Amino acid sequence: MWRLYLSECVGTLLLVAVGCSLVVLDFAKGSPVVHALPSAAGRRALTGFLFGATGGSIALSPVGRVSGAHINPIVSLAFWRRGKLAPEVAVGYVAAQLVGAVLGALPLLLWGRWAASVHLAATMPGPAGPWVAVLGEVGATMCLVVGLFVFLGHRRLRRFTPGLFAPLYAFLVWAEAPLSGTSTNPARSLGPALVGHTWTAWWVDWIGPLAGLVLGLAILQLPRLALLEEEVAKLYHFHWDPHGILHGTRPSASRSLPG
Repeated sequence: MWRLYLSECVGTLLLVAVGCSLVVLDFAKGSPVVHALPSAAGRRALTGFLFGATGGSIALSPVGRVSGAHINPIVSLAFWRRGKLAPEVAVGYVAAQLVGAVLGALPLLLWGRWAASVHLAATMPGPAGPWVAVLGEVGATMCLVVGLFVFLGHRRLRRFTPGLFAPLYAFLVWAEAPLSGTSTNPARSLGPALVGHTWTAWWVDWIGPLAGLVLGLAILQLPRLALLEEEVAKLYHFHWDPHGILHGTRPSASRSLPG
């Protein structure tokens, strides 16, 4: 089990260190990217695309081969609720992700004043306030959960799952970041908040994604979508699970797969 948890910790560390560095580079005061691409909307789309591509690359990496590269408590809890991850394993995954996110936020300090100017890429509510930010997180996380499990549950789409995240987050960050910063990942938000001592409405990044998870799982029970079922708690490397830990606690042959 320690290999799974260490892999998840390393994957989340990489996501936060690389992904949040992209936020710093694209939005920090004095960054050449700001001058080269003055449109804030354009930089949001670019940042979301690169952030999503980072997550997809981690899924394709050895991290994804070992632990499945959830790198997000919402994903692990979704796999648990879908019956593909035992509860004690899900708890271990979430703990490893939170630790990895904090460790991954430490290298952001190397950006110095650039990082300070964007609060180490912390996610915070926009001018509309925290409750609008919660609604934004609910919608964004719902899109993540539904999109992820539609891909994983369909044989023809499954192998393309890592490719989902770049375009998905390009859209989500472009559209929703002005409301909440587009977290969809409590671990990603915890790291910069803890290291940068930025606790502005921190609860938004827990309540919103958790509510979005519940809504997304409910949508997946609608007719037709309810026929979809993933085979293993991974985003890639589906056929590598020597101990069967990530194949969950229920047989998957009880449902038919469309496509």
